[in-house]
Amino acid sequence: MKYLAFLLLISFSCVCKATNILNGADQIETLTSLIGNKKIALVANQTSITGGTHLLDTLCSLGKKPVALFAPEHGFRGKADAGETVKDGKDVKTGTPIISLYGKNKKPSVSDLDGIDMIVFDIQDVGARFYTYISTLYYVMQACAENGKKLVILDRPNPCDYVDGPVLKKEYKSFVGILPIPVLHGCTMGELAGMINGEGWLGNNMKCDYSVIKIKGWKHGDPYSLPVKPSPNLPNDKSISLYASLCLFEATSVSVGRGTYFPFQVIGSPLLPKNKYQFSFTPVALEGFDKNPLHKNITCHGLDLRKTDTGQLNGFSLKYVIEMYNEFKKMNKSESFLTRPKWFDLLMGTNQVRLDMLKGKSEDEIRSAWNQDLNEYKEIRKKYIIY
Repeated sequence: MKYLAFLLLISFSCVCKATNILNGADQIETLTSLIGNKKIALVANQTSITGGTHLLDTLCSLGKKPVALFAPEHGFRGKADAGETVKDGKDVKTGTPIISLYGKNKKPSVSDLDGIDMIVFDIQDVGARFYTYISTLYYVMQACAENGKKLVILDRPNPCDYVDGPVLKKEYKSFVGILPIPVLHGCTMGELAGMINGEGWLGNNMKCDYSVIKIKGWKHGDPYSLPVKPSPNLPNDKSISLYASLCLFEATSVSVGRGTYFPFQVIGSPLLPKNKYQFSFTPVALEGFDKNPLHKNITCHGLDLRKTDTGQLNGFSLKYVIEMYNEFKKMNKSESFLTRPKWFDLLMGTNQVRLDMLKGKSEDEIRSAWNQDLNEYKEIRKKYIIY
């Protein structure tokens, strides 16, 4: 009984800690006051929750129904696979028009913004530069600046709150890396917005007229567990912790567990020797995760990282990708490993990591090349931290 009481106390403490955090969307009175009688558009997805209810439904119930919805990668309800084109349409529940910001058009057009006074942005980030919701924020800010629209950002904590990795070089700018920031940027969306404005990254001396409804009860360094998975293949805290380190495998022939119930928590390949890598998994089509995963219906051998102490990684590590590359090299199959070198460089924001890995350099040696840029970024970041 004492043990049960102890467990209940611990559980209650955790619940209390969680409820002490008020995200931007939870401060609904502040938001509705800013909206007033303005016609708004909402940039949101399945993470846009307040009090267990989607922000769209909450706004509609308060008579603040948006005139349009903008959908990022994975769609407004977060069901599309990674890279899958998101189409325009209507929200099934409210009938509100949905305009895709993933696919052919990644930026709201002049016609998209016609009749809109304000855009409300509420999307949960995971702290990694190549997570495309950052690019969506950038393009929304740029569109607002160009068209004289007000932007309100409903801030949420960064669940992988580290600063690490190479800083993106401008020649590797893409939708998976739109800003000159490291792989793990250590900011919230609201802080990134300040950096985008303050560093002049919108171009042509433009500034976005924006405001942030700040998080209450959270500061940098505090843990944060997401109540809703931010995208189909990040189902839990462990996957989010490993995501920055394992996403590099998306440019290789090694699976990150897409097509399983534990994506971004395992790595493996049919080419790896099963006598050395005894853990195995078989990717299959899984609704709500990935319908066409790498090595579909083929047994992969590799590493199960679900019990790994990810705190030892400090958020980002090249350990796993270097190990797998060296293993393929031993088998004289190194050419079979790096299947999309250009994609690898875009994810890293530089070709330095790939080239140094191919030269056989250690992680410490590879890191030494980006230390100066990373330290310079840390100084820039200090100007925009609000928690």
